Amino acid sequence: MSEIAAAYSAWSPGYDGDENRTRDLDASQMRHWLAGRTFDTAVEAGCGTGKNTVVLAEVARQVHALDFSPGMLAVARQKVTSPHVQFVEADLLATWPVADASASLVTFNLVLEHVEALDVVLREAARVLARGATLRISELHPFRQYRGTQARFDGVNGAVTRIPAFVHHVSDYTDAAAAAGFTLRHLGEWWHATDEGEPPRLLVLEFQRT
Repeated sequence: MSEIAAAYSAWSPGYDGDENRTRDLDASQMRHWLAGRTFDTAVEAGCGTGKNTVVLAEVARQVHALDFSPGMLAVARQKVTSPHVQFVEADLLATWPVADASASLVTFNLVLEHVEALDVVLREAARVLARGATLRISELHPFRQYRGTQARFDGVNGAVTRIPAFVHHVSDYTDAAAAAGFTLRHLGEWWHATDEGEPPRLLVLEFQRT
């Protein structure tokens, strides 16, 4: 198991209960975006403990929820038991267990900061998406990364574990997506209610598969 997957498995028992404004903001804006929408097949690339799988299960006929952390998947499976949701342990840098051109939505939420090769995962997203389908990316804003913000948690002995991450500029996302065959439809920035005077917390990008 990779260092990142192992770290998230170690974090998984306390992940949902820890104070985490970035996680909570991501869940809130995801629910806001999904309201009133429906999808045939959704692919959640990096489902974690299932915080967004819950709402995806409400709006999609079928959900492929992928993650490389056994610990996070174990929590997600307890949380979401809908028969049309399939949880799969998968490496996003390898071929996903999803058929070509079969999905109407692919989402990445707080995942790509841990992926160095954006081009690889976005090409895979392009492979599984049908023409005209939607790719949505919600990530820790690079402005926060520039200041040293990084996913971290307190271990059982009180030591802070920082999870390896890569800084991706806004243009890194848009350039990699364009190269993979996507057209940018919307770029948004989100702040938590406590972020007054601070840089945006989330960068949200919506693309269409061309």
